[in-house]
Amino acid sequence: MADAVIPAAVLRNLSDKLYEKRKNAALEIEGIVKSLAAAGDHEKISAVINLLTTEFICSPQAHHRKGGLIGLAAATVGLTTEAAQHLEQIVKPVLGAFGDQDSRVRYYACEALYNIAKVVRGDFIIFFNKIFDALCKLSADSDANVQSAAHLLDRLVKDIVTASDQFSIEEFIPLLRERMNVLNPYVRQFLVGWITVLDSVPEIDMLGFLPDFLDGLFNMLSDSSHEIRQQADSALSEFLQEIKNSPSVDYGRMAEILVQRAASPDEFTRLTAITWINEFVKLGGDQLVPYYADILGAILPCISDKEEKIRVVARETNEELRAIRADPTAGFDVRAILFIAKRQLSTEWEATRIEALHWISTLLNRHRSEVLSFLNKIFDTLLEALSDPSDEVVLLVLEVHACIAKDLQHFHQLLVFLVHNFRINHSLLEKRGTLIIRRLCVLLDAERVYRELSTILEGEADLDFASIMVQALNLILLTSSELAELRYLLKQSLVNSAGKDLFVSLYASWCHSPEAIISLCLLAQTYQHASTVIQSLVEEDINVRFLLQLDKLIRLLETPIFAYLRLQLLEPGRYTWLLKALNGLLMLLPQQSAAFKILRTRLKTVPSYSFSDDQVERTFSGNTYSQILHHIPSGSQISEDGDVNQDVGTSDSHNGINFTTRLHQFEQKQKQHRVLAKAQAKSRKISTSSSKEVQLKWHM
Repeated sequence: MADAVIPAAVLRNLSDKLYEKRKNAALEIEGIVKSLAAAGDHEKISAVINLLTTEFICSPQAHHRKGGLIGLAAATVGLTTEAAQHLEQIVKPVLGAFGDQDSRVRYYACEALYNIAKVVRGDFIIFFNKIFDALCKLSADSDANVQSAAHLLDRLVKDIVTASDQFSIEEFIPLLRERMNVLNPYVRQFLVGWITVLDSVPEIDMLGFLPDFLDGLFNMLSDSSHEIRQQADSALSEFLQEIKNSPSVDYGRMAEILVQRAASPDEFTRLTAITWINEFVKLGGDQLVPYYADILGAILPCISDKEEKIRVVARETNEELRAIRADPTAGFDVRAILFIAKRQLSTEWEATRIEALHWISTLLNRHRSEVLSFLNKIFDTLLEALSDPSDEVVLLVLEVHACIAKDLQHFHQLLVFLVHNFRINHSLLEKRGTLIIRRLCVLLDAERVYRELSTILEGEADLDFASIMVQALNLILLTSSELAELRYLLKQSLVNSAGKDLFVSLYASWCHSPEAIISLCLLAQTYQHASTVIQSLVEEDINVRFLLQLDKLIRLLETPIFAYLRLQLLEPGRYTWLLKALNGLLMLLPQQSAAFKILRTRLKTVPSYSFSDDQVERTFSGNTYSQILHHIPSGSQISEDGDVNQDVGTSDSHNGINFTTRLHQFEQKQKQHRVLAKAQAKSRKISTSSSKEVQLKWHM
């Protein structure tokens, strides 16, 4: 039927290799179709379209395919307003030609569809997704002429879509979302161009569908092409401005995308993501509450970003987020946020660890019961953080621990775990022990801390560790400004019940170390007991470790903390036991040691007194201890220094302190240490002998 309508010569020219002949043939077809349309003979029109499709567009000959495409475009022009009812029959083969192997055929396909679109305009919309998909591929065509033709067609399609009221954004979005993951730069430009155009149409709500293609736009921010990065950034900036002005935004879905992009290896992507998150935190309100944990997980690492701009925005966002007082009943997940903070405590970045601790502290203050219910999940991590190389981190960890330890149960648990950590990690005690103990004394009350530690150490099974720990605590007690009140209280041990109770409490664990007990007695001014303890020491007690600790004590006696003790030496008649104790220490020190010389020099400055009924004759000299004691009136008994009474019997108890019991307690504890030392020496001897035997057999 179509062959009868279209002359054979026209059909021959339509497949000619010369463009002019094909063009003239197309004009002939246009006229024929126009006549058929005027006559209303749509059956013959369909036959013509079918002929052009089967005999030409589907031909293996390239010139036939080109002619068929020109012919279809011409037929559409001939149909004019009647084209809509034949549009599917016309457009389908043209779209198929977009994938032709011959670039010239693809070019003619673009040209044909361009001419078809000009004729049908709005009716063209029903094929939009298929045309968009085809154009998306042609935008990356290897032939520059095809790309150019595709761009012209693309502009026309955009004009048609923006002017149409039939365009369905709902049907288009799934296709757009699928194509957003393409990496080709030409396709990316094509996609951003369409997003921008559609967003400019007031009737099309692109913002409502932003979560569907937001990730793709962020992905383009790291493109190697500066132009694509710029276009994507421009589109994102426009959407962010729309979000600020919109009363209804789906923050939740987009927040999930932003959280992932905030961890991008690309710096510009991270900065854009964290900037969006910053705005979302300000604008999102209750919508974002369920996403706070994820957002925090994105912010904390960015606080330590190498790029300053990112750090600044991340810190601001972090402060904004922490300032919001959300309630668990509104979806605020305390557990999730707590676990995010816990995870960030293990990061290598100090600033992030610090902010993580601030979050834990904030949660403790606002949601204490919820945090404590998860305490067993985070406690070990908080204890490990005490070994952090940063002093600032350690101090913050201690504040968190102190906040937890407000309850008696957790206070005891904290100190038990702390002692345990010191036991298994001696370097922690050496490097951080002083800092940790001093800070806890400030945060939790020094007396309370020391009493609890003493109770724990009193029953410590590891005697070597107990001795080391007590020595550390003793040194902190004697030197730290934070413990000045505790030292003052101990000085009142003989006259004050509170001082006495503290002295007795510390004494129980201080027994692990002779030098610590002596220091405690000197501090508490129980000089007679100090002298008794010194004289109770046996040969095994006087070892290198003891002498090193004694050296420290002698040097401490010259510090301002013991100024009161040195001033008491001005009254040797009143502080006889002090002199005896100090001379006892002098006798234990090697004569060539610096400590011996320091103490001997100090004792040489002690004045000598002559006692008479009417006057005291005072002279300064290097008198020996026996010469000084010679001047004490006969018949005087000294119960403790500073309390010289005539005809008073010696008492084993003063202010309720039973020194006989205390001495027995000390001797028993030291006996345990001596047994342990002998066992260790024996074990080392056996080990050495075994090693020598093995070496001997090896040489034999």
